[in-house]
Amino acid sequence: MKSNENNEHNFSLATETKNILQKHGIRLNKNLGQNYLIDDYKRKKIINFANISKNDTILEIGPGIGTLTIELSKKAKKVVAIEQDKKIFEILFERIQEENISNIELINDDALNVEISTFSKSNKIVSNLPYQISSPITFKFLEFDFDLAILMYQKEFANRMIAKVGDKNYSRLSAMLHFKTSIEFLDNISPQSFIPQPKVNSSVVKLTPIRNESFFSNKTNENDYSLICRALFPHKNKKIRNALIDSRNILGYSDKKILRDLLDSSPELESFLVKRVVKTSPEEILELTNLIKPILWG
Repeated sequence: MKSNENNEHNFSLATETKNILQKHGIRLNKNLGQNYLIDDYKRKKIINFANISKNDTILEIGPGIGTLTIELSKKAKKVVAIEQDKKIFEILFERIQEENISNIELINDDALNVEISTFSKSNKIVSNLPYQISSPITFKFLEFDFDLAILMYQKEFANRMIAKVGDKNYSRLSAMLHFKTSIEFLDNISPQSFIPQPKVNSSVVKLTPIRNESFFSNKTNENDYSLICRALFPHKNKKIRNALIDSRNILGYSDKKILRDLLDSSPELESFLVKRVVKTSPEEILELTNLIKPILWG
């Protein structure tokens, strides 16, 4: 019986979505990440994960025609929704007007260009993100103080976010997020839950910011850590010494021998240089960064 109820809800949401799109002559563009959720059961789960109260202001990126937005507005104090596509924005604006909803602030802009002060109006984030901006928008979220984020990503991207040291998915993304947020896997969502159906599976994760600035003594230190990660992870199965030499241009060196001699000149680096990148923890990469900075850049 429960399965039949879910099917009815899914049919209703799918029909509602298709009807709205047909009414406005909209053909969704998968290349722009326009894959709309039509699974009501999954929609309810996503919203419930956020544990929303009337004290919460929710940030949503890429609301589309309001599949999550309108339901979020019923539970939250306010929803700030940022939609880049002008025509989709106008459809959602019309829906909000028709349903006489007063607690949604709708912004027609590219979320990557929106001032962080707009984001900081919110204390929670709930979004089915456009997958092509997953990385930059996630790091932008982490520039402001929020309680939690419930976010849908391409499953492959989510796997790299949550990967541990030594895992095949351990990556620059894993290392960069390690000091900024705790990440919890919540759910998988199949392509059949969307129209049009994407060619990839999706995952829902929860981000909870880590507010401990002691990891990075200053912004320059964080930038150096990022640079070392960028140099190491394209060669993650190599030893650190070889990875750094192969990425010498990233480090500001063109001559392989000069960089090799600098690396080999420091006994402090020896234990790091023989380790494979994939087996090196973020804490170790940070320690390596602090040791290598005066050697490479004075």
